[in-house]
Amino acid sequence: MLRHMSASRAEVTANVRAIQEAIRGAAERAGRDPATIELVAAAKTVPPEPIAWVAEAGVRSIGHNYVRELRSSQAALPELHVRWHYIGALQAGTAHRVADAADVVQTVGGERAARRLAGRAARSGRVLDVLIEVDFTGSRSGVPPERAPLTADLVAALEGLRLRGLMTIPPLTPTAEEARPWFVRLRELRDRIRRTSPDVLELSMGMSLDYEVAIEEGATMVRIGTALFGPRAVSGTRERPAP
Repeated sequence: MLRHMSASRAEVTANVRAIQEAIRGAAERAGRDPATIELVAAAKTVPPEPIAWVAEAGVRSIGHNYVRELRSSQAALPELHVRWHYIGALQAGTAHRVADAADVVQTVGGERAARRLAGRAARSGRVLDVLIEVDFTGSRSGVPPERAPLTADLVAALEGLRLRGLMTIPPLTPTAEEARPWFVRLRELRDRIRRTSPDVLELSMGMSLDYEVAIEEGATMVRIGTALFGPRAVSGTRERPAP
């Protein structure tokens, strides 16, 4: 179900500018080039029109949690020149559909889903950029950190996939600052994997409430939803934390 959008085009455009400025400030505090940080608009339940607004404001990456919403947005907005990211839990049953629609898949974890994703991409003559989702909580999708290096070896060997980095949703913390140790852990894990896979460069970490801290700790992708589009309507189902 698409969310009801109360924010106007002007408000969404202003949000883009504010987030871009915050990204620039966080990068400068860390001595980094802001141009190396990719803003991914997390468009879960967002109608096509606001997605077009953020693209027109300069956002070049759009993320979706559900493949049906990803395909619907693409069909409604064929003129957009953006990279489409899949940022929801990757499941074996729908991995082939994700392979057909996404340019980047940030949530590779289980071997069966990874093989199905790779097989479909290879048969279609595509090569997908992928990230391995690392779960530090023990209760979400993704792989535990101790399994990430072996998963990286598996994914790197699959035709149709190009392993580019790691992604995480950290455990819920009362403040953004308290999420910092989890971002440090992901960066250290990425650096460990890079010893044998030098192309593993990306760190997708940080959402609306903590992306500045994530950038200070090395994030190269931040997934922003609420701060761009406004709050999501409360539902009766449990979902992944809102970006």
